[in-house]
Amino acid sequence: MSSVEWPAKEIHISAPGKVILHGEHAVVYGKAAIAASLNVRCFLKLKVMSDSNISLCLPDVNINTQMSVLSIKEQLENFMDAGSIKDPSGATDDIVLKIKKFAGIDPENKETKNLAIVAFLYLYSNIFHEKGEYPAMSISMKSDLPVGAGLGSSAAFSVSLAAAFLELAGFIESQKLEDEGLSWKPEDKTVINKWAFIGEKIIHGRPSGIDNAISTYGGALKMQSGTITAFEKMPTLSVMLVNTQVPRSTMTLVAGVRQKHNLYQDIMDPILNAVEAISKRAEDIYKSSISPEHYKTLGELMELNHNLLNAMGVGHPTLDQIVAVTKKHGFHSKLTGAGGGGCAFVLVPPSSSDDSIESLKTELTDLGYQVWKKISVGGPGVLREL
Repeated sequence: MSSVEWPAKEIHISAPGKVILHGEHAVVYGKAAIAASLNVRCFLKLKVMSDSNISLCLPDVNINTQMSVLSIKEQLENFMDAGSIKDPSGATDDIVLKIKKFAGIDPENKETKNLAIVAFLYLYSNIFHEKGEYPAMSISMKSDLPVGAGLGSSAAFSVSLAAAFLELAGFIESQKLEDEGLSWKPEDKTVINKWAFIGEKIIHGRPSGIDNAISTYGGALKMQSGTITAFEKMPTLSVMLVNTQVPRSTMTLVAGVRQKHNLYQDIMDPILNAVEAISKRAEDIYKSSISPEHYKTLGELMELNHNLLNAMGVGHPTLDQIVAVTKKHGFHSKLTGAGGGGCAFVLVPPSSSDDSIESLKTELTDLGYQVWKKISVGGPGVLREL
């Protein structure tokens, strides 16, 4: 067991979910996408223990496992080579297989919850390998986000893990920042985001990086060709989140779009270009003072975006039903995230009456969907909780 005196015995981290407003899937091909954080968060608790074990408890995905620090050090240390703390590199397929073998996970198993264990072990082993000491700890995480629904729960997990490990190891230091509580300087958030992206790649294969970026930085941002541009000011938006409760795999859906792109590039490229055009139109609106007419335009852009995602093959009958029901009530909606089930969001203009919002929620709930009404977007990114 380590003799290091760790600077904190407990670290509490929270990170937000996200909603992709425009551009999902197209962003993987270098097109512009716009995302914003949600005021719905995941909460992680790290507690340094006096024994020689690590426990990982993720009740939302039925994970409660324990392993010894010594076994991690003996069996994984020689495989860990993620580069430097400030510029880490991702896990190779060979390392992922070795971690799966260590954790008793079938090499062919691509379940998100099992890949979350792999991501946990990769980040833990590499970050504390750089520190030179491996602390015993318990990690627990509870999410206010539905898991596997396209709202960035895995990114919030990876961001929270990275922030907690880097903070405990002393590579970053949280501080009181104006209007944000305890957070980190921009250069420290860059490091958090890089490690979180590695976790996301382990879990999802070839993600764009937009989920971990929005969970790290908060607010709203545009991502294009790997470049993140934060919005200086994002207008206050309210959305209704609707969870189809249909599970799906982001990795599988992203791979399916890639297969279509490989087979029908001459057809898929115009679709992706059209999605990007929607993102750019919407960006112009977000940078202005939004008028009632702008909300009408945003709604129409959302429906166009949804139909183009259907053309890519990532739609689902439940999502189409949500779009139809919301339109009947005078609202506009689209799928968000990978599609294939998961979540949709409904734009709620400030002029919307409480009765119309409640009526829509009632019908969607009666159809079996899980609904959160009037969720705000654009809040803070990862925070250290007191």
